[in-house]
Amino acid sequence: MEEYRLDRLRELEVFVAVAEANGLARAGARLRISPPAVTRAVASLEKRLGARLFNRTTRSLSLTEAGARFLASTRRLLAELADAERDALGESAEPAGQLTVTASVSFGRMTLAPIVRSFLRQQPRVTASLLLLDRVVNLVEEGVDVALRIAQLPDSSLVARRVGEVRRVLVASPRYLAKQGRPVAPAELERHQLIAFTGLMPTREWRFGTGRSAVHVTVAPRLEINDASAAIAAAEAGEGISIALSYMVARAVASGRLVTLLDGFMPVAVPVQLVYPHARLVAPKLRAFLDFAAPRLSTALSEAAVP
Repeated sequence: MEEYRLDRLRELEVFVAVAEANGLARAGARLRISPPAVTRAVASLEKRLGARLFNRTTRSLSLTEAGARFLASTRRLLAELADAERDALGESAEPAGQLTVTASVSFGRMTLAPIVRSFLRQQPRVTASLLLLDRVVNLVEEGVDVALRIAQLPDSSLVARRVGEVRRVLVASPRYLAKQGRPVAPAELERHQLIAFTGLMPTREWRFGTGRSAVHVTVAPRLEINDASAAIAAAEAGEGISIALSYMVARAVASGRLVTLLDGFMPVAVPVQLVYPHARLVAPKLRAFLDFAAPRLSTALSEAAVP
């Protein structure tokens, strides 16, 4: 039988992996050790601490209250150790290792993916995982190095580097407007055919403006789509008015295939930011990616601005 000699540091690494993977087998796969070795490490740690760290059933595993407290402390300890190792290597250490980046599906596909590919061509010792997801990823819990966020960020432990801004726009094709007329106030949308991109407008109450001047309009979309590209394509085909973020429709607007509507009623622009967990030292691979990606994202967003 395979045997492993797990010291205290290794036990802590196993514990964090089990908590983050929410399972012994998945943690073992991540660490490339067998499930029995994972079980032994957790049991040894619990025995040494004199506390149960996980609630276990045949179908699930969850942290106890003591386990949750210990997880936070352990993450800080391991992060400080990693910082010390990077400090010993020096800031000039060559970027290397796995870099995990996340963004929304549309922005990632259109803008970020080409930048990541260019970065990898420049950094032969770095490998990358690009997660395109239309949800907010917990960077620490899901092991992500950096995220591209289109939003105002609440106060948090994340560090943010602003690279630009985007705004919401209503768009329609000239052909549709020639037949149905151009709305001049939000209330007029009620008589138009609407194509709702649910990623931006998940409810049937659309809000225009901000603060006390905000206007709420209850709409009945003719078509609801959860994919931005499909909603924009329907608008280009003359099937109605849709909503999008400015970078998504910049080319279509510039070419005249789409026209923006009700610009004076739309919300203010929101920042686009690269965010990453706070650390005393930033790993060379992440520092290199931030320095590489930030100016290219700024240029791309500037070029994709809609007048």
